[in-house]
Amino acid sequence: MMAADSDRAQRGIQSIEVGGQLLRALVHHGRPMALKDLAREAEMSAAKAHPYMVSFGRLGLIEQDRTTGHYLLGPLALQLGLISLQQANPVHIATPLIAELAQQIGQTVAIAVWGDRGATIVRIAESPAPLHVNMRHGTVFSLTHTASGRLFGAYLDPAVVRDLLEQERQREQKGAAAAAAPRRGMPPVQPLPGWKAFEAQLHEVRAHGLSRSEGEILPGISAMSAPAFDHTGAIVLALTAIGPAAIFDTRWDGEVAVALKACADQVSQRLGAASSGS
Repeated sequence: MMAADSDRAQRGIQSIEVGGQLLRALVHHGRPMALKDLAREAEMSAAKAHPYMVSFGRLGLIEQDRTTGHYLLGPLALQLGLISLQQANPVHIATPLIAELAQQIGQTVAIAVWGDRGATIVRIAESPAPLHVNMRHGTVFSLTHTASGRLFGAYLDPAVVRDLLEQERQREQKGAAAAAAPRRGMPPVQPLPGWKAFEAQLHEVRAHGLSRSEGEILPGISAMSAPAFDHTGAIVLALTAIGPAAIFDTRWDGEVAVALKACADQVSQRLGAASSGS
């Protein structure tokens, strides 16, 4: 009885699903299309497609150019899209994806967003491997010495980043005495780069669409970070993988890089960002 109830609850309206293929084709191509082209994409005849387009037009989902006769998305479709973008929460979208990503690449994966103090961890999916790096919610990444920090630096407004670099420099100078003390088992504190040198690092990040770090904060620890963007093209979060250097692939085209990019692109697409291939 429960199975039958479930089947009834899941039963849809076939004609709506068939007509939806026309809307999918219009969205996929992103430009006005002739009826014959839409019908071909939806694998139906133009005669079958036309009544659907008439109904969609009455609802405001599509409209027809009076000069060319081509169809394009209508005002209701645009309103639905805008409301969807307003409701989209980047962290909410990315959170279910990072557990699967951590399993896929065998490394701990974190979501970082830009906060008042810099790139900040808000979600973590632990590595399935016995040997992994522990991270904590609320950890703030250095702008200059971490993959996540440089990733945000590459895509935020340059004037803002330059100011942040100067703030980090001032904090470093205030803590110079403490930093000069020997740190057992830790790499020496690296001086902050000047703006031109840092710009070159950020250019490399943008060129690869990724940021990486190898042993900068902790010896033997590597990290790689990929950006997710919203519909305006603004960076909204970083997906960052971190793990022991001995088992962490830091190649720009390696397994970790490819998986991170694919996951970040999935988040971006859900937020209405243009495809990275466009």
